[in-house]
Amino acid sequence: MDQDWIEVTVLTSSEATEAVAGFLYNCDVEGVSIEDVADVEFKKENLGFADFINESVLTIEEGAMVKGYFKDSENFMNTLNYIKESVDKLGEFGFDKGEGIVTYHKVNEDDWANNWKQYYKPAKVGEHIVVKPTWEDYEEKPGEVVVELDPGMAFGTGTHETTRMCIKALEKKVKKDTTVFDIGTGSGILSIAAAKLGAKHVVGVDLDPVAVESAKKNLEFNKVNNIEILYGDLMEVVEGKANIVVANILADIIMFLSEGVRAFIEDEGYFIASGILNTQRNKVADKLKALDFTIEEVMEDGEWICIIAKK
Repeated sequence: MDQDWIEVTVLTSSEATEAVAGFLYNCDVEGVSIEDVADVEFKKENLGFADFINESVLTIEEGAMVKGYFKDSENFMNTLNYIKESVDKLGEFGFDKGEGIVTYHKVNEDDWANNWKQYYKPAKVGEHIVVKPTWEDYEEKPGEVVVELDPGMAFGTGTHETTRMCIKALEKKVKKDTTVFDIGTGSGILSIAAAKLGAKHVVGVDLDPVAVESAKKNLEFNKVNNIEILYGDLMEVVEGKANIVVANILADIIMFLSEGVRAFIEDEGYFIASGILNTQRNKVADKLKALDFTIEEVMEDGEWICIIAKK
């Protein structure tokens, strides 16, 4: 693997981070990180997250930095121009682009692939679930359920608000006879949490092959054998129905997929949907209600929400 990579940094608003990450994933990005000023105060006030504050985010007064890592190739400038144009058009999609500044520089692979690990510590992210990096020591306490994780270049460390809320929702809804489908599984964190909470069968799907490989490795760390990780789209690669479908993705994608997802949920089953800004709450909830879901609970964490909807 080449040792030199290009790091693209986008300065944007907190609300636009997931959209910007989506632009990067439309390119040949090898990894994405989000550093949000809005998270800093929470992490300072919560000891379990205190060590995860990346000092680079302290260099900006407001908003967020979204970083993407690309191989240095002759097509890079075309990629960079696409990213700049997409960021400039954020307003057309209803997002505040913030500063909207796009910069890039070369980095060594070790600098971005490994150094971030110093900020990632064990953290309790639900009533029972503790997410522990594979390289950290942790003494499990009574009543805790530990998820071993090395997210690599896939989304899902357990520290993001949307992931925390999904885990809390799973803690409430997973039973010993539950089947769970996890859409956009990323590092596999939600699939593993569901299995360790007692689900009898879990299927995680993702359109990113890097995420699929990351999730499969994390299954090995956790020694769980009732999880399938599949590459592809839920509608195309999964058969049957689940008692719970969980999706920690963008609000617009949730709305787009919700009608098809409904067919994969058992009667009286649940759709746990996150990745939704609180400003998008009503439009997502209205869409789910129109599909004959009952909104059972709306969880809030910072500027994000998670909807628990019952079919």
